[in-house]
Amino acid sequence: HKDVSIVNTEKNQNNRLFGKKQESHAAAYLNKKGLKLIQSNYQCRRGEIDLVMIDNQQQLVFVEVRYRSRQSFGTAVETIGRSKQQKIRSSAAYFLLENPEFQHLMCRFDVVGISPLPGSCRLRFDWIANAFF
Repeated sequence: HKDVSIVNTEKNQNNRLFGKKQESHAAAYLNKKGLKLIQSNYQCRRGEIDLVMIDNQQQLVFVEVRYRSRQSFGTAVETIGRSKQQKIRSSAAYFLLENPEFQHLMCRFDVVGISPLPGSCRLRFDWIANAFF
């Protein structure tokens, strides 16, 4: 049993590192599109938000990053169900309570889907602004 839990712990850590790397790629991509990073991997008791950014219209943007190795299981947006959306909304409300300097800004929820380009080591980014409300 100990060997199995060690392997699972290593796999979970590798998954977290991989996820953080994808969030970093998404932040760099959005930065090139004019958004500025405020915070990455915001966590609170309600849940977490991958990226909190501000766009050039001074809108606060809460970004969910999804990596899809294959599209056969659905697009990045399709993987964000109602309960996940609710967790993100609750986490965003908590972020605003903890950071009152942003409370005057309009907010939106975006999704960035990342997938590998076939036959290449490059990544494809699918950015959906206002993905849900």
